[in-house]
Amino acid sequence: MGQILETLFGSKNRVRLLRFFLLNPEQPYPLSEIARKNIVKISEARRELNNFLKIKFILKRLKNRKVFYVLNADFPFYPELRNLFVSLGKIKNAGDVKLAVISGVFLNYPKSRADMVLVVNNLNRRRLKNLMSNLEAEIGKEINFVLMNSEEFKYRLNMTDRFLMEFLRGPHDELINKIPGLKNLINDLKKS
Repeated sequence: MGQILETLFGSKNRVRLLRFFLLNPEQPYPLSEIARKNIVKISEARRELNNFLKIKFILKRLKNRKVFYVLNADFPFYPELRNLFVSLGKIKNAGDVKLAVISGVFLNYPKSRADMVLVVNNLNRRRLKNLMSNLEAEIGKEINFVLMNSEEFKYRLNMTDRFLMEFLRGPHDELINKIPGLKNLINDLKKS
């Protein structure tokens, strides 16, 4: 089981493709379309798809001499994984979400000091509490998350807050990013 989870959550591209198949479970896709829709290089998509094929997360189908990939609905962890990604998608219901970034337990990166960073204005505390409870139930572990509003996030960015810089420099996946210029800042951080 450990090897399966490592294979599933090992990289940002893997998480993207995992989410793609879980949210499009019955539709077969060719490699080129999978790469295009997920903004992943074809070579990287091919490598991740081969990993998924090894653990039987996806299946290969031939149609008119063309190869298509489709989610294996009989994959042992399919219901749990689907629930996890559907729950992650509900983050936008917690308020005016400006940023939702995952790392840590979600990307199999134990060095991260947080599993999630959320920047939310007009927070609906009840919805956020329900969402976190559902996510924790899905992964079987408490989620360590950091919550702030746009003003606090901007302040912490401007003072180059050590925690925030380390989090954004490390492996992470953006679920929502409505903060202008943040992608450029993250790219600059990764170069330094």
